[in-house]
Amino acid sequence: MSDDTRPLAVFDLDGTLADSGHRQHFLEGRRRDWARFFAAAPEDPPLAEGVRLALESAKECEVVYLTGRPERCRRDTLAWLDAQGLPGGTVHMRRDDDRRPARRTKLEVLERLGRTREVRVLVDDDELVCDAAERAGFTVVRARWAVTRPAMKHAQEREGRT
Repeated sequence: MSDDTRPLAVFDLDGTLADSGHRQHFLEGRRRDWARFFAAAPEDPPLAEGVRLALESAKECEVVYLTGRPERCRRDTLAWLDAQGLPGGTVHMRRDDDRRPARRTKLEVLERLGRTREVRVLVDDDELVCDAAERAGFTVVRARWAVTRPAMKHAQEREGRT
């Protein structure tokens, strides 16, 4: 249950809490295999730095998750968060048919959250999302503790898939 008085700490998943490196190869080449890319997400190892920061943030903030993963991945995503011992919190996911860049979709959610609550921090690995959030006045921690392949960056910005 949420506590409407605590500030929010907003965490991305892939590349921030979840190491998606083992499945990024599905996005390389001309024919990206999105079904297999997302099907492999439950096998993501946790990223220790991101998990530590989420657990630390939960002491003062309500943790909220903001991911570019499509809604159809909700069940696997919730199970993964629980298996990692991460704080419970609302998970905001992309509509299955939404292909807009993450920097737009995530900023919309942040602004909506910020209308009624203090957003203390956004933690994300996508530089363009971080840039947009900072321009909008949000405090950002850039998750630079995972390796993101060029194909993943392309998927985040150009294909609106994650």
